[in-house]
Amino acid sequence: MTSQLLSGATGVLVLADGTVLQGIGVGATGDAVGEVCFNTAMTGYQEILTDPSYMAQIIAFTFPHVGNVGTNIDDVEQMSGAAETSARGAIFRGVPTSPANWRADSDLAGWMARRGVIGLAGVDTRALTRRIRERGMPHAVIAHDPQGRFDLEALVAKAKAWNGLVGLDLAKDASCLQPFTYGEGLWNWPEGYAQPAPEPKFDVVVMDYGIKRNILRALTSVGARATVVPASTSAEDVLARKPQGVLLSNGPGDPSATGAYAVPEIRKLVESGVPVFGICLGHQMLSLALGARTVKMDQGHHGANHPVKDLTTGKVEIVSMNHGFTVDRDSLPAPVTETHVSLFDGTNAGIALKDRPVFSVQHHPEASPGPTDSLYLFDRFAKMMDAAG
Repeated sequence: MTSQLLSGATGVLVLADGTVLQGIGVGATGDAVGEVCFNTAMTGYQEILTDPSYMAQIIAFTFPHVGNVGTNIDDVEQMSGAAETSARGAIFRGVPTSPANWRADSDLAGWMARRGVIGLAGVDTRALTRRIRERGMPHAVIAHDPQGRFDLEALVAKAKAWNGLVGLDLAKDASCLQPFTYGEGLWNWPEGYAQPAPEPKFDVVVMDYGIKRNILRALTSVGARATVVPASTSAEDVLARKPQGVLLSNGPGDPSATGAYAVPEIRKLVESGVPVFGICLGHQMLSLALGARTVKMDQGHHGANHPVKDLTTGKVEIVSMNHGFTVDRDSLPAPVTETHVSLFDGTNAGIALKDRPVFSVQHHPEASPGPTDSLYLFDRFAKMMDAAG
């Protein structure tokens, strides 16, 4: 039965346990199901909402003021044009404000409407965040109807029926359909993103599980010609391109599910001796290929203020993280060295092989959340490729 919300709300978040949060609908109309997580970043919301790693998730922003820098055509992270291959919804404390930034060409709410992203404002995001911290990330439906009419029973049933991210391979949908070469470099103020990228020194094949543009920009900026290939590409096809290195990209979903077809190919790439660098989902699947396990986290790591220690140098860096699964550090086999660790909860944040040019990190070194603490990892990868000849 369709019910009229007497409060005048035009948006709702309906959790699988029947909890209903009412507010003001923002962006696209309709409804979308997903896992609710919170993100602690103060800005970068456009990059967050277009990060393919957030596919099938609804993001609650803990920072109360969102929208003031607007949106633009440059800060879209996903390579695919389909909005379904990034975040399904967004939750805000306040209604997104009007843009006040020289780079903006659109307001956030209008941009979300055009992309099909459903938003909900006026929610107590602090209480929602505490709930996630205490009970884990819930399955939910976010809905927006300007008339304020919602079939709450149907929305609860939809949230309950959703199976969640465990066992879900989303990389196949976030990945490209055919190989392509990327040639844009990192941002250089005030000109913008470097065009063209520096003359390539290395040929790098990127396994696309849901690649972010800025990873490709960081690669080209250390001298790589980045050739992006679909997630299902075989190791034989990758090695036939004679790359100096292989990058395993970030992406959404359960690493064990994507690993059903990706892990055997990653294992072959490692055995070939070619330098391998993994990021986020790529880190998790590399760990699986080396004999470790991955597990689902209760609330995950989502934000731009996470302290991570590089155990190889002793330095602490502030990084951007976005993952709901983690590598079980106790499952790392003997040939693997733990190189990075989260200082928030002690979970694994990086590994390397002792006898091969292979390493990976859980965080996003390309994201530069204010500091550029982690860009050195791309230089480390370049040095590996140099040493490998």
